[in-house]
Amino acid sequence: MEQKNEQPGTCSGLVTEATGSTYTVVADDDSVFRSRTYPGTKTENEETSLVAVGDRVELKVTETGREQFEAVITLVKQRRSALTRKRDIRRNRSKEKIQVIAANIDQLVVVVSSFDPPLSTRLVDRYLAFAESEQLDVLIVVNKMDLADAALIAALMEPYHQLGYSVFYTSVCEQASLQPLRQALGGKLSAFSGHSGVGKSTLINLLFGHKQLKTRRTNLKTGKGVHTTSNSVMLPLPDGGYVIDTPGIREFNLSDITRENLRFYFREFLAVMPDCAFSSCSHTEEPGCGVQRAVHAGGIDPARYESYLAIYYSLE
Repeated sequence: MEQKNEQPGTCSGLVTEATGSTYTVVADDDSVFRSRTYPGTKTENEETSLVAVGDRVELKVTETGREQFEAVITLVKQRRSALTRKRDIRRNRSKEKIQVIAANIDQLVVVVSSFDPPLSTRLVDRYLAFAESEQLDVLIVVNKMDLADAALIAALMEPYHQLGYSVFYTSVCEQASLQPLRQALGGKLSAFSGHSGVGKSTLINLLFGHKQLKTRRTNLKTGKGVHTTSNSVMLPLPDGGYVIDTPGIREFNLSDITRENLRFYFREFLAVMPDCAFSSCSHTEEPGCGVQRAVHAGGIDPARYESYLAIYYSLE
């Protein structure tokens, strides 16, 4: 973007990249500021990361340079949505309990790999529960389809089609496979998330038609993904809209979801919940559970129910 040489002052802008404690902010006039927070930075959000990619902020310019402005963030404005996860207190001493990965997003794009690393529907289900709790639109992308048994993958993903989720099948070897996804991203701010090594950065590069982000191969010894994106970054799509590439994760720790409310975020449960003998039924061990009857009768996919139980028992 064009660097403008204006006098120091105040302005509003959008955080487009976060690297450690440094933030790139694009002002409303397209000026670019290399910014930081300071002890006086205020926020309209509570108990979450102070600043995240996608945030609207107010700035005070402190210094101008030959190539970039220098500024401090004085205010982080209220977020209308956010991709968040709980911080692991064993690894992070931050006082903030919730980490914001991307802010003000219109939809969440969950990227999984058909092979290398293997497809994890359990991770998909965790993301879907979060998206339902935040009332976010969600797209499921199964990448690396050139390495997969297409019939097997289709069978695994059929329950998600049945539930009305949008599922896309992509391959770097087939440029045409990206067109439906490209159309679904148009005009929206979308956050890409998923395990390390599933190909998020590669997909974004292909959507742009040229290399924007670094990519690496999956670790051949462990079979696990290798972290390529170390920080979140927002990029404008050629045909309109924005994508945020987020760091690959090992585990998605759900925020603001408890054992008591999890049942409301599996959409197939809602129709049969009135059949439960108890209004507070957790759908785990209670007698007369309508959800369990639906699972045994084939009305609810058993793998999805197993995911529900795994998430339920992982929650405090």
